[in-house]
Amino acid sequence: MKSKLPVLGICAAASNVGKTTFITKLIPILAQRGIRVSVIKHAHHQFDIDHPGKDSFNIREAGAVQTLIASGKRWALMTEMQRTPAADGEADLQSLLTTLNHDYADLILVEGFKLASIPKIEIHRPSLGYPLLATHDPLIIAIASDAPITATTKVLDSNALDTIADFIQQTLIPNTNHHHDNT
Repeated sequence: MKSKLPVLGICAAASNVGKTTFITKLIPILAQRGIRVSVIKHAHHQFDIDHPGKDSFNIREAGAVQTLIASGKRWALMTEMQRTPAADGEADLQSLLTTLNHDYADLILVEGFKLASIPKIEIHRPSLGYPLLATHDPLIIAIASDAPITATTKVLDSNALDTIADFIQQTLIPNTNHHHDNT
């Protein structure tokens, strides 16, 4: 995937393993180091950030292809994806990466998209009994596990978020002046 920013996938063998929890705990640690993070999250089913009865919902339902809602504090762009007979129904990560404003961040975390051709950290909880994706995916650069495991891929303690942030910084953002400073 081409991006002017480093891109790191956060994946797991199945849903409900803790990817979102991991990301929400990691972002503040990276932010303390001056690393701004954007996130692309994969959804497995139809989702909506809008609600029936709201003006923006009604505008979209009327057939608008893109609807941008804006205030002085944030904006959100909803785009109705064109479906062609050849489309597999999945979002295209490459297109999504180009949609993000790369001036706002230093790192893009991608949740899900476990088959994407990007470096990834696999979230693994041995107690759940799922197989390791890293066994078959050379793009998994580390495994964040909540219990000791044996693997040929680097294993990190999923609860040692400072260590994981160090790994991300050293591996993906090595030429930055960002440093480990809690001031």
